[in-house]
Amino acid sequence: MQILETRTYRGANLYALWPVIRLRLDLGELEEFPTGRLPRLAERLVELIPTLAEHTCSYDAPGGFVRRLSEGEGTWLGHVLEHVALELQCLAGTPVTFGKTRSKGLPRGQYHVVYSYRREELGHAAAEVALRLLRHLLPPEREAHLPGPFDLAHELAGLCRLAEENAFGPTTAALVRAAEERDIPWLRLNDGAMLQLGHGRHQQRIEASVTGRTSYMAVEIAADKHLTNEILGGLGLPVPRQELAASPEEAVAAAERIGYPVVVKPFDGHHGHAVAIGLSYAEAVRAACARALERSRAAVVESCAKGRDYRILVVDGRVVAAAERVPGHVVGDGRSTVTELVEQVNADPRRGWGHAKVLTRIELDEQAERLLAQARLTRESVLPAGHVFPLRSTGNLSTGGTAIDRSDEIHPDNREMAVRAVQAVGLDVGGVDFLSPDVARSWREAGGAIVEVNAGPGFRMHVAPSEGTPRDVAGPVIDMLFPRGRTARIPIAAITGTNGKTTTTRMVGHVLQLAGYTVGMATTDGVHVGGRLTVPGDWTGPQAARLVLSDPQVDAAVLETARGGILRAGLGFRKCSVGAVLNVAADHLGLGGVDTLDELALVKRLVVEVARDWCVLNADDERVAAMAEHSPGEPVLISVEPHNPRLRDHLRLRRKAVVLEPARQGPEIVLYEGDQRVPLLAAREVPATLDGCALFNVQNAMFAAAIAHCLGVGVETVRQGLRTFACEFERTPGRLNLYDEGLPFQVLLDYAHNAPAVEALAGALRALPVEGRRIGVLAAPGDRRDEDIRATGAAAAPAFDRVVLREDDDLRDRAPGETADLLRAGLLAAGFPEDRIEPGFFSEEEGTRRGLEIAAPGDLVVVLGDELDRCWEQIRAFRPVRPAAEALEPAAVRA
Repeated sequence: MQILETRTYRGANLYALWPVIRLRLDLGELEEFPTGRLPRLAERLVELIPTLAEHTCSYDAPGGFVRRLSEGEGTWLGHVLEHVALELQCLAGTPVTFGKTRSKGLPRGQYHVVYSYRREELGHAAAEVALRLLRHLLPPEREAHLPGPFDLAHELAGLCRLAEENAFGPTTAALVRAAEERDIPWLRLNDGAMLQLGHGRHQQRIEASVTGRTSYMAVEIAADKHLTNEILGGLGLPVPRQELAASPEEAVAAAERIGYPVVVKPFDGHHGHAVAIGLSYAEAVRAACARALERSRAAVVESCAKGRDYRILVVDGRVVAAAERVPGHVVGDGRSTVTELVEQVNADPRRGWGHAKVLTRIELDEQAERLLAQARLTRESVLPAGHVFPLRSTGNLSTGGTAIDRSDEIHPDNREMAVRAVQAVGLDVGGVDFLSPDVARSWREAGGAIVEVNAGPGFRMHVAPSEGTPRDVAGPVIDMLFPRGRTARIPIAAITGTNGKTTTTRMVGHVLQLAGYTVGMATTDGVHVGGRLTVPGDWTGPQAARLVLSDPQVDAAVLETARGGILRAGLGFRKCSVGAVLNVAADHLGLGGVDTLDELALVKRLVVEVARDWCVLNADDERVAAMAEHSPGEPVLISVEPHNPRLRDHLRLRRKAVVLEPARQGPEIVLYEGDQRVPLLAAREVPATLDGCALFNVQNAMFAAAIAHCLGVGVETVRQGLRTFACEFERTPGRLNLYDEGLPFQVLLDYAHNAPAVEALAGALRALPVEGRRIGVLAAPGDRRDEDIRATGAAAAPAFDRVVLREDDDLRDRAPGETADLLRAGLLAAGFPEDRIEPGFFSEEEGTRRGLEIAAPGDLVVVLGDELDRCWEQIRAFRPVRPAAEALEPAAVRA
């Protein structure tokens, strides 16, 4: 039993609209041994992981999974692996529940094991541990490579550490929850806590509680504790007397001027590190200053304010929470040593390392040793029952402190004081450390002092206090970044289909640019922002979506969404404004586990399932039209057949549609919306349609009109956009690019690479007036099925008078000449004369040259290219040397 492949889906995918991991598991001979034939496996599995008994599985009740293991012949180990991988993640502190295991389309004994995850690294590690656990439970004769002893506690501890290392801290996790509750998309920008909230130009960036709006100057002031003290004191706010010291001797002199007891801390420290409180003699001040100078260029010596330690959190000029911080401590029981008491405290599952847990473990470090020594105690001392002994000078949670919520108790004067202090420093989010006998009493009456104002304050003590009510402090931060009425999203159009995706995407982008948008566009030839190519290459997958949605200039995204990207990694977004499916036709079948048109339709349907506003669908394609019922968006139908019954029913409901209707000036594109019928323009007015001859581009223009209108573009702008969109190579490479400069004939470069596309192109070529012959330079990708390549040849037969067969540079595991022979067979089967096919086969460069060489004045050479840039340069550089022998044939010859 082994894992052959692991695939990670980070967005909506074929299995779920949330992230999942898919394993390809090979059971080998264990395919013959479901759990019912493996003695005591179910019993031992539940003994090891008792919480598996809670899994409902297919019985929709706790205990369902255990029943599946035991009833009849049981279930197969792929299904077991799914449940164990899920439960291990739950035990590591990241609850997940979704999973499925399927064998469809795989060799016997192989399974796709799919399960959800929240932390990618943990999800992968859980699968490896689950596999080792199942191997451990197998009888020796069933597992050829029996591993050594399996220690589940050790493995689980490793998973817990991994979960903590890769988890968001409490502050970032709270911000993500608040964003999701407000339907604000987010992206993780690094391995730490930096997030992008929102898309494109609406995005805001935040790292922990430091926002993109947090002033650098304010952070610098907050870090300078002495300057902060002077600014606040100058405003009449309560602050302790304070001096700076660059050496231990200067610190002692400052302490004597201020008066004992004093506090010594680093000039720009944080998290309470190297802070010493209540120092009453010179030697203690010297030692504390030396420790502070190890962390900072200067030490702060200040008068020791009396009272409890409070943190008051201010967001956007408003106090949103207050907490009392209690230093990390132990409570004696009259029996246990200090070391044992610390171990008991750290056994609390809420405690961990760093900021991943709501509480931090207490360490018996130098500071704890110093406090013990001051009290004439050691690690082995036994404290009296009930005696509370602090092991920290400060109440910072990062050093083991606990927090008590006091948000409802804080006095209005203290609220005002905290807001003034944060505003004086200039922070949008700030934490005020306030020492006071009682935060419920005014500082004017009870006294107290602001000892620090913190930039980037942690939320842990407020969202998960040790005592009291948790507070939503992340929500006010999100509300500040995205005030009521302001959107965090940009319009997103996701466009998929077998053919026409790139042209339609380009058309929509062109119309949106005319409407004033800065468009981010992803296509097979690159990522474009504001009309400029920013990243060349085939960018039609989830990474392209991330690039576009992360660009702060973009205020509308148009994303060509290809089958391959969906199968490899899902979508790069969870919701789009408009999802469009142009068509579903035979291409790429037999690849990626997709063997039929119905399976291909399921892949394409994903963009419809995440379309929250509109889904734009081809009414003339039954599979596509049926997708409407799977979308949360309002359906918009596109049809070149005005009498389509499906379209008629749709229009009776007064829904939006774009229809090609007959008119006196030729077929006309018409928009229907509610009771309105709005003629847009004649098909021949769209330059990309070659005077209306290219019906497929008429249809693409209809999709573009509908998508743009759904995104809020007015009718007149849609008209103007379609009228000014031409198939120039620079704008749409490989899409009906015509060239005749300096040539006695015309050349058309196109990317058609499957039978439906070539059939559509053939229809346009037959309708296009040509004085001479139509010469085709044909090719097909080698990774298509034999029948698909033959069908491409057959589709080309009616369109050409002469054919040159070529092959792509990348043969895709075919033998030289094999693809050309399949194309030839398709041509001949469709009745194309063999003597009109150039003998042999050519490389792409040679085939293009041959097609140009045999052309005569008045001919049209159609090159189906793969390396488009090279083909185009070759066409532009070609100059006829002398008339070819074939030019002597009559111009009117037709196949």
